[in-house]
Amino acid sequence: MRLLMIHADFIEYAALKPAVKEPEEIQDLGKPTRVEECLVAFCTAEKCDEASPEEIAKKAAAALVENVETLKAPRVVLYPYAHLSPDLASPKDAIRILKLTEGAIKAAKPSLEVIRAPFGWYKSFDIRCKGHPLSELSRSIALEPSEAAEAPQAAEEPQERSAFLVLTPEGKEMPIDYSDPGTFESLNLEPPLLQLIRNEAGIKGERGAPGHIKVMKKLELVDYEPASDVGHFRFYPKGTIIKDSLEELAYEIAVKDLHAYKIETPYLYRLDEPDIGEQASKFREKDYRLTVDKKEFTLRYAGDFGLFRMMKGVTMSYKQLPIRVYELSPSFRLEQSGECVGLKRLRNFTMPDLHCFCLNLEQGMSEYAELFSKYTKLTESMEIEYAVAFRVVRSFYEEHRDWFASLLKVVKKPALIELLPGMKHYWVAKHEYQAIDSAGGNTQLVTVQLDIEDAARYGIEYTDETGQKRGCIILHSSLGSIERWMGAILEQAVKDQAKGKAPKLPVWLSPIQIRVLPVNSDHLPFAAETAERLSAEGFRVDLDDREESVSKKIRDAEVEWIPYIIVVGERERESGKFAARVRGEGVITLSFADLCEKVRASLGGRPCIPSYLPLKLSAKPRFA
Repeated sequence: MRLLMIHADFIEYAALKPAVKEPEEIQDLGKPTRVEECLVAFCTAEKCDEASPEEIAKKAAAALVENVETLKAPRVVLYPYAHLSPDLASPKDAIRILKLTEGAIKAAKPSLEVIRAPFGWYKSFDIRCKGHPLSELSRSIALEPSEAAEAPQAAEEPQERSAFLVLTPEGKEMPIDYSDPGTFESLNLEPPLLQLIRNEAGIKGERGAPGHIKVMKKLELVDYEPASDVGHFRFYPKGTIIKDSLEELAYEIAVKDLHAYKIETPYLYRLDEPDIGEQASKFREKDYRLTVDKKEFTLRYAGDFGLFRMMKGVTMSYKQLPIRVYELSPSFRLEQSGECVGLKRLRNFTMPDLHCFCLNLEQGMSEYAELFSKYTKLTESMEIEYAVAFRVVRSFYEEHRDWFASLLKVVKKPALIELLPGMKHYWVAKHEYQAIDSAGGNTQLVTVQLDIEDAARYGIEYTDETGQKRGCIILHSSLGSIERWMGAILEQAVKDQAKGKAPKLPVWLSPIQIRVLPVNSDHLPFAAETAERLSAEGFRVDLDDREESVSKKIRDAEVEWIPYIIVVGERERESGKFAARVRGEGVITLSFADLCEKVRASLGGRPCIPSYLPLKLSAKPRFA
């Protein structure tokens, strides 16, 4: 179904003469109907809608209700309109779909007034659009493959459902049943894993907004951009330091550690390319689309479009595999506006994508294990609580059960295992690291997918030892979107604060790692010299040169979660030793060399990019 939605001061229409053989019956031919303060939805039912009319109607109703709630419109007008698609549903099916949509809207939002213009008539109409930025919107409503598979079919057997169990690093299996909470509540699981299982079982309880939303603004990191679309953010200098640090870590793992090729591909792709059009059709409703020079394009929602087009033309020998390819992929997904919550779910995000092209399943599993190890070390360095989950085809799990247990020995955690009855996707196995936020929700971060189908589908081949062309095994992997990681790290700090701990960021991610405070203006020159020396060691340092009391300077630094606060006075100048307030540890006295060694050790070998901020605090503007 195609929708053209107009937020209107009014619409006035009148049915004049039949447009189809059997139009919908009306009482007063030619009598105008006027509706004021409404969302007008011009609706075109399409041929493809005939297969699943109820599901299409529900999706259309959801889209309309979402828009009505955004606009705060008191009523909606469904206006049949045959000019939004060249491939129309039959009149009989079209009127049925419109009636189903009307009913679905009323069921979803009983307080909303719904008016449906008569179907099958040529009508005159006048409309006055309100003219604000959201007053004219279009949507294309279609079922994704998973939804189409779930739609009722007349003669279909019911599909077998997934089974679930918890697997320990020792290989012990504990079956669980989502419909019977006792099967998992009694297992004495780690809190993050238990919360993930509760969430998946639908035991969610009351939840407020994730705590990181307030924190990201308070710390001058990230904020909403009102001039952009929902789910698009502005990053202030401090937030940009964190974002760039995470991106640098992703680069180091992929390119420096794993020797991946770094590439860049376009953001925009033509939908008349068969392979791109086919792949995009599976993501319908969640991609941004636009028309340029009468050609329809999509903004990429992942890096696969450009990468797979590139790899299709690469000449590869079996001797060169595995080949690893890395791209930092700014991506766009048209998530439902109500689902866009802080940094947890966005419409514009940055995804570090690493794909590995392997010789066979054995090499693919070996690559998988290496990625699993790398991403585990990365996740541990973020100092967050997380759970591990695998989604795997049952037959593959049963054949490789010991391999899965060996992976858990690396992470030293039990994992949720979802056993799929058969191949539902291009991958035969994947895992996720799921962070648990302060409201109890879970957020997927790290993922690796073992893909046994896409190489053949996209024509990505290598030459084997006999000269024959063969499809690769592909690993799709990512440490997760940069923005989600920022949100997860802030959520961990919020949870720590709720437990009475000092909230903090990992030192390597802290925008300012060390703040130097002179006791008074007499000690400012020595404090400035100390700050310059620390900065020369590669740390992000600033100097509080304001004319404030030491106690206020310390309080302000603690409000900013600065991990090392150095107070400089006469004693420090004479002794060469510094009293350092270490966040979460207390005050310790160190020589300059020992201080540098301690800060460097707290970085954990992670990137320490330069500061984008001035040295003197008095020179810094406030961004939020």
